[in-house]
Amino acid sequence: MNRNIGIFCASSNRLEPVFYEEAKRLGEWIGRQGRTLVYGGANCGLMETLARSVHESGGRVLGVVPQILVDNDRVSGFIDEMVLTPDLNQRKQGIIDRSDIIIAMPGSVGTLDEVFTVLAANTIGIHSKRVLFWNIDGFWDELFQMFRGLERRNVINKPLSDYVLVANAFDEVIRLVE
Repeated sequence: MNRNIGIFCASSNRLEPVFYEEAKRLGEWIGRQGRTLVYGGANCGLMETLARSVHESGGRVLGVVPQILVDNDRVSGFIDEMVLTPDLNQRKQGIIDRSDIIIAMPGSVGTLDEVFTVLAANTIGIHSKRVLFWNIDGFWDELFQMFRGLERRNVINKPLSDYVLVANAFDEVIRLVE
C-alpha cells in the first residue's frame, strides 16, 4: 500500500482556483485515510493547501525543507515532522526516498526537475517508483505530447507506461494510488 504519498507541485499563489480546490480534495483524502503527505514544506501555493488539508483531516505531514525556506520564513505551520536539508537537490532526494509513490500536480520548473529525476532514476534501475501525473484541466497535455514524441523517435529505452501513470480525474488518482 502507498502509505507515504510524495507530491511535487506549485508553490505559486496565482494559480487557477481549480488547482487549489483539487489539492484540498486530495489532502482531505490523504488525511482521512491516515496516510502521510511527503512534500517540500513551503507555506504557499498548492503545497500549503495540501499540508493544511492533510493536517486538518487527521493525516500526517512530513516536510522535507531546504534551509533557504527556513531563512526566508517560508516553512508551513502544518508540518508534523520536518527534515531539514541544505539545498533543493537534497530536498528532492529526501522526498523521493521517503515516498512510496509520487504525484505530480500542476507546477513549474521545480516540479519538472523533481519528476524528471524520479523518471530518470527509474529508467536505469535505481528504484521502481512511478510518477502519477494528475492532469487537472489538461495541465500536463503538452508534456505528454513531448513524451509521445520521444517514444516515436526511439530515444526512450523503457516504455513510459512502466513508470508513468496519468489521471485526468480525482477518482482516477485515488484508484491509481490504492
